[in-house]
Amino acid sequence: MTSDNTPAGAGPASSTVFGAPCWVSLSTRDLRTAENFYHAVLGWEWRTGKLGDQYRFASVDGVPVAGLSAVESTLPTTVAWTPFFAASSADATVARSHERGGTTAVGPLSFPPGRAALLADRDGAVFGIWEGELVADWEKWRQAAPTFVELHTRNAFDAAIFYGEVLGWASAAPGSCDVQYEDEEVVLRSGGDVVARIHSGAVESAPDPAIRPHWQIHFMVADVEACVRATRDHGGQVLETVSDSTEAVLTDPDGARFVVNAQQ
Repeated sequence: MTSDNTPAGAGPASSTVFGAPCWVSLSTRDLRTAENFYHAVLGWEWRTGKLGDQYRFASVDGVPVAGLSAVESTLPTTVAWTPFFAASSADATVARSHERGGTTAVGPLSFPPGRAALLADRDGAVFGIWEGELVADWEKWRQAAPTFVELHTRNAFDAAIFYGEVLGWASAAPGSCDVQYEDEEVVLRSGGDVVARIHSGAVESAPDPAIRPHWQIHFMVADVEACVRATRDHGGQVLETVSDSTEAVLTDPDGARFVVNAQQ
């Protein structure tokens, strides 16, 4: 999205950053409940942009950080947080995904001043791409938005090859993300900061969607315990906590899973 509230994601063929996570968006069956929940848990303020009442924008200290879209409550649609990655060309990125076994759920669609698409990798993990203007100050977005995104997949090395070829990771072009294999996981860095991690071990045919390949969103917060209390008080669930209160896995009232991490 851009600073004037055009949609989901970031960047065009940008000389400063591409292939990196640039936006996160949540699909939900109840916009009002979701707004109240994330306001209580993460302190987000909400407003409507150019996409109308069915897509809402969250902000922290005036910085747009996330989007919220309504899905039909009667349809068996999975509610989930989805990361969007900056792409130099939506059409070319979708074509590269298809060539490597990925699928396209939506798009590319035009949202001036850019284009977006919703894809799935060859193991079924859903992600988005955005070709368009970056948020006015990408570093501010990085500080106010997710700490990083995390892919749980069948084979981290295989997934890194897919995303690297589709999104242009580890290329010689300016702004490309660096990829390294560290402690049995793939780590993606942009400008020296960790922006994504990829872990092996997910089971493609598992009945539990939390075990199947999926992207997970991490948000940085000042007080993990306060987020845990607010989650319970506002209809969410606490799935897992770390004993030193540095991390908690939560779900909102509609079942969308996310993680909160203590600020360092």
